Amino acid sequence: MDKEESVRNSTCENQINMAERELSAFICAVTELFGPEQARLSAEDWLDESELMDSPPSAISRDWRAVTVAASARLENRGTPARGHRTLAKATDPKVSPILSSNCFASALLV
Repeated sequence: MDKEESVRNSTCENQINMAERELSAFICAVTELFGPEQARLSAEDWLDESELMDSPPSAISRDWRAVTVAASARLENRGTPARGHRTLAKATDPKVSPILSSNCFASALLV
């Protein structure tokens, strides 16, 4: 294996790890807030959105957070109420979002 191929493989592995962490954190938060059925649907949405990304699969860097935002929009469009009638904080709300304070989200970042 030459040096260039080694760098490509390393970049690919890094992108896969980043995508796995992003998807894991998203699904964990959706499960906690909306339940397992919505998490399953949201996982499918996330994967669909990842295929729609503008960047080519061989790109050095992909914006996985943009995929999560798009999948979150699909969840919102389904009009799914949060479990326990909790509501998500608005983007302009100075309070901390429940997703960011989620134990599930924090543990996914440690993976």
